[in-house]
Amino acid sequence: MLLELTEEQKLIQDTAKDFAKAELEPVAAQLDQGSDRGPLLANLKKLAELGFMGLNVREEYGGAEAGAISFSVAMTEIARACASTAVTVSVNNMAAEVIQAVGSEEQKRAYIPKICSGEFSAASFALTETCAGSDPAGMLTQAVDDGDSWVLNGSKIFITSASYAGVFVVWAVTDKAAPKGKGISCFLVEAGTPGLVIGKEEHKMGQHASATNEVIFADCRIPKSAMMGKLNDGFRIAVSELAGGRIGIGSLGLGVGLAAMDYATRYATERTQFGQKISSFQAIQWMVADAYTELEAARLLLMNAAFRKDQGKSFAKEASMAKLYATEAANRACYQAIQMLGGYGYTQDFPVERYARDARITSIYEGTSEIQRVVISREILKNFAQ
Repeated sequence: MLLELTEEQKLIQDTAKDFAKAELEPVAAQLDQGSDRGPLLANLKKLAELGFMGLNVREEYGGAEAGAISFSVAMTEIARACASTAVTVSVNNMAAEVIQAVGSEEQKRAYIPKICSGEFSAASFALTETCAGSDPAGMLTQAVDDGDSWVLNGSKIFITSASYAGVFVVWAVTDKAAPKGKGISCFLVEAGTPGLVIGKEEHKMGQHASATNEVIFADCRIPKSAMMGKLNDGFRIAVSELAGGRIGIGSLGLGVGLAAMDYATRYATERTQFGQKISSFQAIQWMVADAYTELEAARLLLMNAAFRKDQGKSFAKEASMAKLYATEAANRACYQAIQMLGGYGYTQDFPVERYARDARITSIYEGTSEIQRVVISREILKNFAQ
C-alpha cells in the first residue's frame, strides 16, 4: 500500500500551494468584503493558464489529464488561501467533467477548451431549485420540445458563479408524465442566450467573493443540439457527477480547516498568558491534537475516494464518507481555532473568523451532511439485502 503522491501529483500540489501563497492569500481578506471581484477573476484566469480548470479532463480538450487525486490536493491548497476561489475552481472542473462524460464530440470541443483555458471565467452547474434542494428529482423547470428547439421555463437558485459564467449545465423536466426522476434531461445553455436571466445575488454568511445567484429561464430557446446525453437520462447524470463534486468540496473544507488550525497553532506558540506560552497548556495541546488528527483522517478519506475514481472503481460511498467527515471536521477545526485565539478570534482583524464563515457552507452544498449519511447507509445496506 503506497500512500505517497506521485512526482506529478506533488508538483501540482506544490504549484497550487505556491500560487495560493503568492496570489490568493494577499487578496483573500479584500475579496471577503465582496465589493470588487476583479482580483478573483484575474486569479481564475491565471489558474486556468496553470491548468487547474481541467485537472481531470483529457489533454485533447485542453485539460491537464492529471486525475482526481491531483484535483483533490490542488483544491486543498487553493482553499487554504481563499475558499471563494476554490469553490469556483471546483465547479469549473465539475462542469468540464460532465461535458466530457456525456457531451457529444461537438459539445466537448466547443465548450471544454473554453472552460480549461479561462476563456470562460467560469461555468455553472444549474441543478438546485426552491422546491428541489436535497431532492433534485423534484425540480419544476421544464424544457418543451418545439420543433428544432427546446424552450426552457423555470428558475434555479444558489447557482455558483452565475453572474460571470460563460456556460450553464442545466437540468430540466422533459417528460412530466414520467416517474419522479425519470423524465429529466441535461442541457448546455450559453451566457447571453435570450430568456436566460441572472437574478438576484445572495448575501451569504461566507465565501463572499464567489457569486451565488438565482437563474431564471423565461421562454429561453436553445437548439436541439444543446441537449447532453440521452433524453430523460439527466437525473442519472446529475447523481453521478455530484459524487465527483463531493471530493472537491471535501478537499475545500480540508483546506479551510488546515488554514484555521495552522494560524491558531502558530498563534498559540506566540501568545503569553499566566507567564507562559498558551501552547504549553494541556487544554490547547488537546485542541491541536484532536483537530489535526481529524483533518488527517479527512485527508486519507479524500485520497481513498479520489484513488477509486482514478482507478475507475465505484466511489459514491467513499466520496460521501470523505465529504461528510472532511467538512464537519473543518467546521470543528475552525471552532477550535477561534477558541484558541479567544476574543481576537471573533474579530475581523484575524482570519480565523473568516475561515469559520467560509467553512460553514461546506457541510451544506454539494449535498448536506444528512444526505451524505443517506447515501452512505444506502450503499452499505445493499450488501445486507441479499
